[in-house]
Amino acid sequence: MWSTIISYIPNWTIFMQAGITFVIPIGVYHMYKSLYFYVGSGKPSENNSASSQTAAPPDKENAAEPEPQQLRPDAVITGNLAYDLKLIKAAIGQNSDVNFREFVVRGFQARAVLMYVNGMQDEEQINKQVMQPLMMMDKQEGRGELLPDRLSCEYVKENLLPLAQISEAKDMKDLQESVLFGYTALLIDGMPHALYVGLPNGANRAITEPTSEALLRGPRLGFTEVLSENTSMLRRQGLNKNLEMKTYEVGNLMKKKLVIAYINNIVNQDLLQDVTERICKIDMDYIAESGYVEQLIEDNYLSPFQQTQNTERPDRVISALLEGRIAILLDGTPFALIVPVTFSMLLQSPEDYYERWLPGSLLRLMRFGASFMALMAPALYISFISFHPGLIPTELAISIILTRAGVPFPSVIEVMILEISIEILREAGIRLPKPIGPAMGIVGGLIIGDAAVQAGIVSPFLVIVVAVTAISSFSIPMYSAGITLRILRFAGMIFAAVLGMFGTILFFLLICIHLTKLKSFGVPYVTPFSPIRLGDWKDLYLRAPLSLMRRRPEMLKTQIKKRRGK
Repeated sequence: MWSTIISYIPNWTIFMQAGITFVIPIGVYHMYKSLYFYVGSGKPSENNSASSQTAAPPDKENAAEPEPQQLRPDAVITGNLAYDLKLIKAAIGQNSDVNFREFVVRGFQARAVLMYVNGMQDEEQINKQVMQPLMMMDKQEGRGELLPDRLSCEYVKENLLPLAQISEAKDMKDLQESVLFGYTALLIDGMPHALYVGLPNGANRAITEPTSEALLRGPRLGFTEVLSENTSMLRRQGLNKNLEMKTYEVGNLMKKKLVIAYINNIVNQDLLQDVTERICKIDMDYIAESGYVEQLIEDNYLSPFQQTQNTERPDRVISALLEGRIAILLDGTPFALIVPVTFSMLLQSPEDYYERWLPGSLLRLMRFGASFMALMAPALYISFISFHPGLIPTELAISIILTRAGVPFPSVIEVMILEISIEILREAGIRLPKPIGPAMGIVGGLIIGDAAVQAGIVSPFLVIVVAVTAISSFSIPMYSAGITLRILRFAGMIFAAVLGMFGTILFFLLICIHLTKLKSFGVPYVTPFSPIRLGDWKDLYLRAPLSLMRRRPEMLKTQIKKRRGK
């Protein structure tokens, strides 16, 4: 086999020609760059230097005005509107999307200003519930003679603004950050504090069914990119006074809100402390998506297996919380994280519990078998065809030999060609527009498979094997778990090509050893396989009837062991 593979390697002169072809354009580029620097605009002209020396001095008035960075944006709010407005404009006024709406509070005869970012507030609410009450108030209502004594944040909140949520700014730094984050701030001359009179409320996506976790039976409800909507969805799943949510800020340069959700009287407090500590240790400029959080808090970043579960479904999150797990929600993404996670969770679907236990158990068994096929089928094909054809039944072996009669490549090259083609088609189908993607994947797979067989590059039997492998990977509910099996599939093919069936068995044993050592927040990844917890086998390969599932998973060491009401 190896002599056949070596025969396909080109002569060393071909590599030399390719290297020269690669080096010549790079050399030409560097020569052009050097000539452009010395002949073109690389050297400053004398006229430019002279004009810079004879430039007029800055205007005295402008020179007297302090630079924005010389002002103190962290200073306290004094109540002097002119001074405070000058400070805040120096800090954020250079942003073109920040608006400063100045007006007069009619009853108080005091100047005021609203500060907000375009597109990040409900302008109708601000007009009706902030500006209209302040600008249309008459003197008797405002009692102008009592202004010096009445002008306080408490008076404004209690008597003037019909808003449910009003809060005070701590200092100028807090005011600056909050306005840029989307809050609407109100400053009134004589009032020693600023008020936040509007929450961030930009254009939001409508609540729709999750695209990555579609179900035939179950709630058609998925998370959105707005954190407050996601937390409210969890609350609406059912009344529970012990459902607690703690908010944190992540990101050094661009801050985002992150929420940890759990059931206080169920969750293991050691687990909660571990999750909280890992969240607080996140040190990064910007957390764009929950995938960042997943990678920064996982136990083993070198493992190909994910140690957190991501989901768009509120019902899945609530079910996990009731088992004693913890959910992590990040603002700006519809994907929540569930910790800790085990390998069996990645092959489970919420639909297993919505159907009766017999159909749910059958579907789960099929997923376990499909995951094994998605991982091991190409490696088994290579080891049987190349090293152990005697293990194949005689009639099937003769049929396979006849289909491979005209194939010029060894089995490993044959499998690699088809597997790589399928992966490219799968990736192209995801990136293409939705109306074109599915059709492109199906048509492309049919055309490439048929053309490869007609050209004699691959055998028809291999096309069946690769098709079964691809379909098996589609049956895994978690897309990220399917990616892991697709990566390991290529490693298994290499083991099989080198050592045959012994390599395939060695590859499978190495995966089992790695999974046995892997942990997710202190919980063994292959629990209840190892360590064996017979009480948790009711929800493993088979899903026992709900009437028999009386206890929560033993692996989580929850405060309340039994499921109440069972």
